[in-house]
Amino acid sequence: MDIWTGTFPYTQDNSMKFNHTNGLKKIARAHQLMNDGYQNTHDNHVTTVFSAPNYCYRCGNLAAVIEVDENMKTTTMQFDPSPRRGEANLAKKTPDYFL
Repeated sequence: MDIWTGTFPYTQDNSMKFNHTNGLKKIARAHQLMNDGYQNTHDNHVTTVFSAPNYCYRCGNLAAVIEVDENMKTTTMQFDPSPRRGEANLAKKTPDYFL
């Protein structure tokens, strides 16, 4: 197995131990807002991807999809958010829960 998805205590030490113990190279995780649609962390051993552009029509975030080929090469595709119908512009915002 090369990629694992799931939940566990999220620290760099835990992710690296988990990867080593389970013979993994990377953990792919989702469901956390990322302003650029994705983020690599823990010395590139964990990738978080968020695929909902302009989450709840108020965050102004990009979305991303990560493709992994048979050789574990990853390709990241980012998608621009769209404004709500009737809105002229879309401004990148900091979500309220970060303030």
